[in-house]
Amino acid sequence: MATIVPSRPSTSGRGQSSSGGSNLNRQASLSSFPSARARTPSVSSLQNGISRMGVSTRTQRGGSGGSSQTPSTPSSQGQRSSGERFSPNASSRPARRVRSQYPADSGERHVEYILVASFHVDQGPIMEHQYPGAISGDENMLAELMLPDQAHVRNQDWTMFFLHKDTSEEDEHIEDGEGRRLSSRGKDATNGDHAHGETNGNGLTSKVSEEDPDDDGGEGPPLIYVLNLVNTKHDNTQKRGAVVRSMAICTRHSFLHIYKPLLLLALEEYFKVPTVETLELLYDAVNSMDLSLMPRISLLERYILQATDTKDLFIEKFEAMIQQRMASDAANNTLPSPETPSPQKSSSSSDPTSQRGHRYALPRDTHEYETRVIYNGIPIPIKVPTAISPETVGDFSIIKLIQTFSAPHAATPQPFHLHPHLTTAGAYTHPIIVLFNALLTQKRIIFLGHNRPSAEVAEAVLAACALASGGLLRGFTRHAFPYTDLSKKDDLLKVPGFLAGVTNPAFAFHQEGWDLLCELPTGRMKISSHIEPAPVNEGIKAFQQQHPSFAPNAQGILGANAGNSDPTGDNAFMDDVLRSIAARHGENAIRSKWRDYVTKFTRLAAAFEEGVYGASALYIGAAECDAPNPDLGVSGHGYVWPDEASRAKELGANLFRIEGWRLTRSYYSYIQDLAALWNRKPIRSLDLAHQHARLRLLKLSHEESGKIFLALCHAVRSYEEICQLLGVTPAGHAGLFYVTLGLVHPEKKVREAVAGLLERIRTCEAGKGAWAGVGGFAKMGFERVKRDMAADAAATDAD
Repeated sequence: MATIVPSRPSTSGRGQSSSGGSNLNRQASLSSFPSARARTPSVSSLQNGISRMGVSTRTQRGGSGGSSQTPSTPSSQGQRSSGERFSPNASSRPARRVRSQYPADSGERHVEYILVASFHVDQGPIMEHQYPGAISGDENMLAELMLPDQAHVRNQDWTMFFLHKDTSEEDEHIEDGEGRRLSSRGKDATNGDHAHGETNGNGLTSKVSEEDPDDDGGEGPPLIYVLNLVNTKHDNTQKRGAVVRSMAICTRHSFLHIYKPLLLLALEEYFKVPTVETLELLYDAVNSMDLSLMPRISLLERYILQATDTKDLFIEKFEAMIQQRMASDAANNTLPSPETPSPQKSSSSSDPTSQRGHRYALPRDTHEYETRVIYNGIPIPIKVPTAISPETVGDFSIIKLIQTFSAPHAATPQPFHLHPHLTTAGAYTHPIIVLFNALLTQKRIIFLGHNRPSAEVAEAVLAACALASGGLLRGFTRHAFPYTDLSKKDDLLKVPGFLAGVTNPAFAFHQEGWDLLCELPTGRMKISSHIEPAPVNEGIKAFQQQHPSFAPNAQGILGANAGNSDPTGDNAFMDDVLRSIAARHGENAIRSKWRDYVTKFTRLAAAFEEGVYGASALYIGAAECDAPNPDLGVSGHGYVWPDEASRAKELGANLFRIEGWRLTRSYYSYIQDLAALWNRKPIRSLDLAHQHARLRLLKLSHEESGKIFLALCHAVRSYEEICQLLGVTPAGHAGLFYVTLGLVHPEKKVREAVAGLLERIRTCEAGKGAWAGVGGFAKMGFERVKRDMAADAAATDAD
C-alpha cells in the first residue's frame, strides 16, 4: 500500500483552531502497513548490529570486577538488625522523588485522533469526521478498516488496527519534534536524575537508569493503535433498513482497551447528535484523564510485579507519589502539609476532582492504577495497567487462545505436514507449539474467523503476539494486522512474516499467500504445502558433525537412538499449561509460564551458538561470569544440564528452530534489548540464573552448594541486586524455596549468610510477594537461625 498523504480536510473537525497548539494541525503520513525499510532488517544490518554489540560487550568487559556493579549503599545497610524497617521518610537518608509515568506537566495527549466512518448505500464505506484534524488522506482505506466485513449483520462489533509512521527523513524530523509517549516516557525528567540513587522502602539505594525500559529496540517510530467500535441501528426508513456507523480512537497507548466504555457512550451519543461537537466532547474528556500519580517502575520491578498476585506490591511508590503531590499542593496553599496522616486505602478510585479530604487514595491493587474520566457528566472508572510487557496490546486472553486450539487436538488429533521449523515434536506437535514456532521463525500466519466477529480474530492475533513474546521478544505487533480485509491482500503479501486476522474465507484458498492458517471456528491449524523449506546452513552442519548421534533428520526429528519421546520438552510443557488452566490458576500464571518457556528457549539458543559458533551475542558478560572470582568462589554461565548427553539431545531437538530464529526481527531486537539490559544490570560477574538452576537441577555436595549460597549472599546487597535475584526466582521456579535450603546447611556461616540475605529480601518493598510465598517450615528455620545468631551475639557481649 502506498504511503498515505493528507487530503480532503473537509472531514476534519474544528480542532485545527483549538487550543491544542500547532501540533494539532499536523497532517500525519501514516499507513496501515509498515514501510518497506521497516519491514525487516537486511542481513548486513543484522551482522553490523551484532558486531556493534560485540564492541560494546568488549568495552564493558574491560571494566570487570567491582566497577561493573551498581554503586551500593554504605556497608552498614547490609548489617542492620533484624526487624528494623526503613520508611520512605527515614531520617537516615533523604528520599528521592518518585517519577510519574505520565507527568501532569507533559504536553502529550492520551488520544491523538478520533474518527467516525459510516456505510453509504451508493458509495460504500466513507469517512465522516476526523478530529482534531485529518490523520490521513487515504480516507477510503481507513473507512474500510473501520467497517469490517459483515458488520451490518451484527448490532455491535469491535476492530483494532495499527497505523505506521512513514520512515522518511522529513517525517522522522516532525515526529521527533512532537515527542513520543511510549518510547520516551520514563526517561530522565531532569538532567541530574541519573546521578543519584533512589531510596526505597528499606533504605536500600536503587540505581536509576538512563535507559528507557520501553524503548522500541530500534524497530522504528512508535505505532498508533486504533480501537474501533461498529454499531448497526436498524431503521426501516433507510434504504437498506439500517444505519451502520463506527467510531475509532487513535492513541500511542498499547492499553487502548481502557477506552471501550467511553467509545460505547460516545458512539451512542453520535447517533443522536452526528456532529463534530460530539467528537470534540470525547476528545477533551479522554485527554483530561489524570495519570500523574501513576509511578514509574524500573524494568526489574516490572518483571517482579507481573510475576506475582500480591496486591500491595510497590504500594510505597504510590504513597510517595501522593506525599509529593500533597507537598506540592501545600506549597501552593491548596491542601494541608504532608505531615498530616498519610492517605489510607480506599474503596473509591483516585479522583483529582473529589472533595477535600478524599482527594487521594491508594490503589486496591497496584497492578492497576485507578482513575476516572468525566464524559458528558458521567464519571467513567478507568483502570490502567501499571506494568506492561513488550508486545502486549489491548485486552486479550492467552488462555482462550490455548483452549480454542487444544480441545479439537485432544479430541481427534490430526497430523501436520512436517516442517523442521514448526513440527518440532513430529506430525502430532501440539498446535500451540506449532503457532509459537511459526511466530518465532517469522512465518506468514493468518487467523481466519469466518462468520465470527472481527473482534474475535483481533483478540486471537494480539494473544498470539504476546504468547510468542513472553514479555521478552519484540517484532511481532509491528508486523501484525489484528483485522484486515481482502482488498489489502496484495499489500499484505509484501510484508515478510506477517500475522493477520481476517474473516473472509477466500484467504484460505490461496495457500501460496500464507504458511500457517489458524481457523478459529474449527480450532484447527494447517501448514501450507507451499511453505518454504528450512535451509540447512553451516550451523546445522557443524552441529551434525559434533554430535552425529543427536542430530535431527531433514524433518527436524531426532533418531530413535536418541531416546526420550519428548526431547524438546514441549509436550510436557503444554500438559503443565493445560493442567494450570484446568485448575483455574488465572491469566497471569499462564503468561508467567510462557515467559519462563521463552526465557528457556533464548538460553538454549545462546548455548547452541557458543557450542557451534564459539560465542553468542545472546549472552553478554560470559567472560566475567566464567573468570575466577575469589570474592564469589563460583563461576559459570548459561543453561544448566545434568550431563553432556542431555545437553546435546536438547540442543539437537531444538536445532532447526534455533537456526530459524537467528535471522529474524525478534532475534535482532532481542540482542539490542540484552545490550541495554546489560547496562542496567547491577550484578554482572555472577550469573544468578545459572547458579539458581544449579541449586534446582543438580545434585551438589555440601561444599558446592555452600559456595553458591555464599556467592548469592555476597553479591545481593542493594535494592537493585535484590530485584535482579527475584527476577530469576519466580513462583514457577518455586520462588525462594531453593534459597531457603541454605537455612539448613551444615555450615553455620552459610546458614547465617542466607538468613541475612532473606532478611534483606523480607524488609525490601520488592520482596514482599516473594517472602509471602515462602513456606512455613522455611520461615521457622529462618527464625531459628536468627535466634541462634542473637544468642551468639549476647554470649559474645557477655564475654
